[in-house]
Amino acid sequence: MCWSATADLVAGVGIAAVGVASVTAVTRAGRGRDLPLAALPLLLGAHQIVESLVWRADGGTGRAITVWAVIALPLLALWVPAAVLCAAPGSARHRLLLPLAVGSVTSAALAYNLATHRVTADIRGHTVGYGIHLSHSGPLIAGYLLATVGSLLLSGDRRLVLFGLLAGAGAPLCWALWRLEFVSTWCALAALCSLVLLGWARGRPLSRH
Repeated sequence: MCWSATADLVAGVGIAAVGVASVTAVTRAGRGRDLPLAALPLLLGAHQIVESLVWRADGGTGRAITVWAVIALPLLALWVPAAVLCAAPGSARHRLLLPLAVGSVTSAALAYNLATHRVTADIRGHTVGYGIHLSHSGPLIAGYLLATVGSLLLSGDRRLVLFGLLAGAGAPLCWALWRLEFVSTWCALAALCSLVLLGWARGRPLSRH
């Protein structure tokens, strides 16, 4: 996230609160299959709060940096396509198997990279740059985007497609503006875009079961 530890903390708490509201909405509607996706802003909010700890530690290496990288890379690569598949109607689930499969492979490869190489963080003015060793970075980035953004675009739900479009458009923008801090800034942007999920959760129909 840009600016400071305080900005990350405030944004994280706000986004997490949206996640709580989204989870509450789908729980009241009796839609258990929607819970993983409704909880995504809660996870992304916690992710920003963790980054506030990275700021306070002035970068370097440490537990907060490792936790941040685990959430940002292998966890989200698997969580997002799995959550979208759970929430999708039966007619859309067959086309969501591909993003889930790609996300599973990508998540495993990212987890291996994190387990075998140390992650570092560097405070660069008003942004945080992360030093993450990725073997075959091109295929991994492509797989990550297909799993996360691709699953949202293939969901068939207009609010989820909007979320996917916003996050997808933000990726090249963050790369162009903050290439060295791309991972941090794009994750922050995706967290803000996840506010769309509150409208999605509140618009879900009541379960018939």
